Amino acid sequence: MCLAIPGRVIRIYEENGLLMGEVDFGGVIKPACLAYVPDIQPDAYVLVHAGFALQRLDEAEVRTFHELWQDVMDAGRQKSLGEHPQ
Repeated sequence: MCLAIPGRVIRIYEENGLLMGEVDFGGVIKPACLAYVPDIQPDAYVLVHAGFALQRLDEAEVRTFHELWQDVMDAGRQKSLGEHPQ
């Protein structure tokens, strides 16, 4: 299974003719190709899969993602402890 993860663009630069950026994923900074979102600006949120920013996201979408992901993590933690999700 593959996941696309939201992150915040913190720096934009060009590398080998490609629009690139440093993207902050909750404190982990990774490079991502920004060619598919050429109008992106620093501090904007993007959805990244396999090192490519696929689309721009607004803050509400990012917040929803993090809430849903926390639910998934909590359910997995409960299952590993033998508890039943509520």
